[in-house]
Amino acid sequence: MPRPMIAWLAGALFASAAGAQSVNEDPHLWLEDVAGDKALEWVRAQNADSQKALTSDPGFATLRDDIRAILDSDERIPEVEKMGEYFYNFWKDKAHPAGLWRRTTLAEYRKAEPAWEVLIDLDALNAAEKENWVWHGADCLQPTYERCLISLSRGGADADVTREFHLVKREWIADGFFRPEAKGSLSWRDADHVYVSTDFGAGSMTESGYARIVKLWTRGTPMAQAQTLFEADAKDLGVWAYRDHSPGFERDFIWRAFAFYNNELYLIAKDGKQTRLDLPNSADKSVHREWLTLQLREPFSAGGKTYPEGSLLATRFEDFLQGKRQWTVLFEPTPTISLAAASWTRDYLMLSLLEDVKSRIEVLYPVSADEWHRSGLPGTEDIADLTVQPVDPDTSNEYFLTSTSFLTPTSLSLGEAGLREPELLKQLPAFFDGGPYAVTQHFATSKDGTKVPYFQVARKDMVANGANPTLLYGYGGFEVSETPAYKGSIGRAWLGEGGVYVLANIRGGGEYGPRWHQAALRENRNKSYEDFAAVAQDLIARKITTPKHLGIQGGSNGGLLMGNMTVMYPELFGAVVCQVPLLDMKRYNKLLAGASWMAEYGNPDVPADWAFLQRYSPYQNVRKDVKYPPVLFTTSTRDDRVHPGHARKMMARMKEQGHDVLYYENIEGGHGGAANNEQAAFMSALAYAFLKQKLF
Repeated sequence: MPRPMIAWLAGALFASAAGAQSVNEDPHLWLEDVAGDKALEWVRAQNADSQKALTSDPGFATLRDDIRAILDSDERIPEVEKMGEYFYNFWKDKAHPAGLWRRTTLAEYRKAEPAWEVLIDLDALNAAEKENWVWHGADCLQPTYERCLISLSRGGADADVTREFHLVKREWIADGFFRPEAKGSLSWRDADHVYVSTDFGAGSMTESGYARIVKLWTRGTPMAQAQTLFEADAKDLGVWAYRDHSPGFERDFIWRAFAFYNNELYLIAKDGKQTRLDLPNSADKSVHREWLTLQLREPFSAGGKTYPEGSLLATRFEDFLQGKRQWTVLFEPTPTISLAAASWTRDYLMLSLLEDVKSRIEVLYPVSADEWHRSGLPGTEDIADLTVQPVDPDTSNEYFLTSTSFLTPTSLSLGEAGLREPELLKQLPAFFDGGPYAVTQHFATSKDGTKVPYFQVARKDMVANGANPTLLYGYGGFEVSETPAYKGSIGRAWLGEGGVYVLANIRGGGEYGPRWHQAALRENRNKSYEDFAAVAQDLIARKITTPKHLGIQGGSNGGLLMGNMTVMYPELFGAVVCQVPLLDMKRYNKLLAGASWMAEYGNPDVPADWAFLQRYSPYQNVRKDVKYPPVLFTTSTRDDRVHPGHARKMMARMKEQGHDVLYYENIEGGHGGAANNEQAAFMSALAYAFLKQKLF
């Protein structure tokens, strides 16, 4: 979660001129006061206007209820995590909007309607404590799994609390470990010790808002007396510690992150000594049992060889600690094939590959340090996304295989590497009739000649007459790949209404590995925008749609994409849905977690960086004398990752300039925009109602 039509030079010129405005002249800074009375009064006024404009549509209530029914459906596939003999699941439905943490056995899980044992009823907890806790996960201590660290967020924010829960007694441990609300973490070392990284007071958090200090905390002592293990710099992203509990391979690590895709890994010896592992900061580092693997984001030289970015390497961990630097190449990218993910069962390494953004799975088995047997899993339809999750990498070679595509409901299969092929366990019901539609892949040519793939979902009998309402979605950042997925709400709310849905795979994402991401970093951010514009232009050239019928949607970094599409290519689009966005790139690094993204975008406080950043900062570049497409901004007051001030200020500026804009801010919901299914359905229905009003 990219386009040219106006010449890039023209866009750069007007951006540069607008960007010269001093941040001190910004009349809307008061809207950055997240919970201030004046700001919230403004928010409620905008919400009221948007509700009046969108919820009065005759079909709004039905659409909202249909989306809610999809989200609440009991026929959804319960995602499970195996701990000990049980499979655990967190589940939300109409009767349990906050959710239930529950468990069952594999024998029960195989059934169409498993019997679940409820462990925590979050709705009941909220009622008892008069709170709005949102589930953030459970960490239970091996091998008995009797004690669990439960993380809960107030209203869906990234900041959360952690409490200790006794799984056998089904009760909170009154004098157990407790971490107060902060952007931090608590993880088990053993029954009487946890690693804690959190807000310890003044100076203990990084400029990005994450923990700067990690400590070892002993049961029965105050957290303030925990032993400091490591202190990162205030300019770092953050620091965390964790234990690998694999039987026979127990190890402790500290993970220090300078920025996204820039980190160090330290091994903690039994005597407490910390050793930084001599590994490239940009690589994904993973230790599993006797193996150390590296997924490279930059070329890496070792043992007299140089390995290209995007490669996956392996060596024995103990050999590495002893100074050996001989690596075995497990995967090397091609111009069309990249490594999406690598995950271990107990003895097998499973690779998820993307070939022109279409998935396949390879299974590797180490015969020796430099010889690995390779095989494949049975394929599925061409345009699908496959993901593999080990069931229990400590004890078995079983895995879950999830298959999803635009038109075929998601399925979950269970297999065992080296023994049996995956057998179907569960399949999502069809929330819409996929029969009338076809999925096709196309390639647009970007401004610099790069071929940019995109997927199109449309009726088989669609007429290419330029009159088809089309929704184009994009993200283009942080090496996140946008792949096919079954989404009942899109089928019901868009395809079923006669729309065409398009998913763009623009640079900045990870569809072709690190090179695709790095091609649009910092001063090259325009490549993402040129790519997205190229897809829009290709849809128009193929007579799928025309600008007055072409809408676009994106959130977070995709919201920044939407903002730049609005101000840089206004003539291409008929409507824009801009969700939880970044928009003021002059101040983004001073707002909440923004400082952690400077490796992606640049540092606006450095003149050389601001010279290019100002060209891609929608808030500075919006102008009164340009006709922009209608825009709906949505965000959340409780979003403590991307500050709601971005959307607030952009809305205020565009509204005072006389542009066609609407705004809705959910008072809860965190970065996802909604705290429960009711809120999610309402926010989704607002977006579709807006798009239908403007494009049909």
